[in-house]
Amino acid sequence: MDDRIWQEGQAKFWVGNSFYRSSGQVARDLGVLAAAVYRQEMGSLRVLDAMAGSGVRSLRYAIESQADWIWANDSNPDIEDVLQKNLATIVPTNRAQITFRDAKKIFFECYDRHDFYDLVDVDCFGSPAPYWSALEATKIGGLLYFTSTDGRTVTGHEPESSLALYGSYPRSHPAIHEQGLRILLGSVQKAAAAQGWGIEPIFSLFAGETYRLMVRLVARPLLNSQTYGFLGYCHTCGDYQTIAWRDLGRVNCAHDRHPLAMTGAMWLGNLHHAPSVQKLAALAEQWNWPARSHLLKLMADESDLPPYFYTLGEIGRRGKLDIPKRSLLIQALHDLGYRATATHIHAQAIKTDANLHTCIHIARNLLKKK
Repeated sequence: MDDRIWQEGQAKFWVGNSFYRSSGQVARDLGVLAAAVYRQEMGSLRVLDAMAGSGVRSLRYAIESQADWIWANDSNPDIEDVLQKNLATIVPTNRAQITFRDAKKIFFECYDRHDFYDLVDVDCFGSPAPYWSALEATKIGGLLYFTSTDGRTVTGHEPESSLALYGSYPRSHPAIHEQGLRILLGSVQKAAAAQGWGIEPIFSLFAGETYRLMVRLVARPLLNSQTYGFLGYCHTCGDYQTIAWRDLGRVNCAHDRHPLAMTGAMWLGNLHHAPSVQKLAALAEQWNWPARSHLLKLMADESDLPPYFYTLGEIGRRGKLDIPKRSLLIQALHDLGYRATATHIHAQAIKTDANLHTCIHIARNLLKKK
């Protein structure tokens, strides 16, 4: 039992016997920013916090995002005292209700009653796939915020589990955590498309071994053969290529003709919505959150680059050379007309539209100039 008073953002709260992980603050900060921008643009904000835990997210949505109404739910009635205590300032003002029920039942009941929410936050443990039905509790144009802590499944360690949960067979390669985000996006896109809807990724976050997807529910499917396909990785030369469904019979490496290790199907469209994350970055600056602003600007830069990245270690190993500074390599790629940026997913990697052989060649030339 933790009797300390904690503070995160503007919220003070007790943890008690509930679950709270301080390392998740980055994801909660981004969620609060997205909710605040939504309320500024739409004029109101109703939140369903389906797995509220200590209630810190609900409290921050109320205080910092100015939510008009919050439904804080958790399946564990043993934490009722903690949740009631933490939300005591907003429940009496008719801005919140607290329940202890199965989240999936709530989603279906919301759909049946046409009680749709502007933001549905599903901070689950393990796979989010059983909770894609949160789509049915969300307003068209509203936001969903999913969590996955199921990293082994989407990174190639348990491919059969990934196939069962997400309809995607993952392989292992250096960009596996972006692969994880894209497998999850593809799966929720498929669930939305089955209902005649679509999903627009606002941002896709990998932080501290946790995946977080903030997506917008839209009225038409966005899943098609261009946005949903396969990623091939060549273990011989280290390069990647995207593979469309129509090309599945021709999947050799474009450089050395070796067979590719294929992952898919997965989302191949933009990882983030650049205009949206730029708005979040601007609000983060206004709130004096420089680290979050920097992260969001990085997301905007990487949003529409190819669905993989190259680690500096892989460039050095494949090229049998010392590794130049990442900033120098990115600038050299820019100078030659390529797009390139750092990535939030890996601290020692770059995303670029240049292939790996080009990156190695440029890195080698940089070292010669020393």
